[in-house]
Amino acid sequence: MNPVSAPTPDLAALADSVREIEHHVAEAGWDGPVRVFALVRTQEMLRTEPGLAAQLDESVLEAARSQPWHLTSIEQEDLPAAPDLETLLAGLSWPSTVDGMAVTVERVVLPPAAEEEMPQDTDAALDYLLSHPERQDVRLVVGALRGGPSWCAVRTRANDADDQVGQGADLVPGLVAAVRSTLD
Repeated sequence: MNPVSAPTPDLAALADSVREIEHHVAEAGWDGPVRVFALVRTQEMLRTEPGLAAQLDESVLEAARSQPWHLTSIEQEDLPAAPDLETLLAGLSWPSTVDGMAVTVERVVLPPAAEEEMPQDTDAALDYLLSHPERQDVRLVVGALRGGPSWCAVRTRANDADDQVGQGADLVPGLVAAVRSTLD
């Protein structure tokens, strides 16, 4: 039996941040827009902007003091208009002061066999997708650190509870790659 190794500090911080973002977005309910978050190391943020300490909860300040990789997520408002998520992400870039980023998006998914039967026509495909009895509404939260790990959280509308959120490093490989590309 292989011993389970502890996550690296950066991975642990990213996983905590993605879980926090997922919980925050879940509080707003379903049918929400795409949301984008910059991830910055809290210690460095407070070093460059000490006045921000007054806006943070004492538990966050304590975590930042004891964990050099503690991350603060900063929601990006007024995102540029884009016809789809791929175009939005392709148009994003971050200054070197941003250590990572996360995105939240809701999708409708079908089992693979049902996807194979989907019509090619866009309108027909949408009708098929929305009316299929095996469809699942999911919320994806994908985060990545510059040159480092990724972490994903997946919540289904059918199992909409904090203890029912799936998590892992590469659950949505295509979206992880798109998030990473914003950090290049």
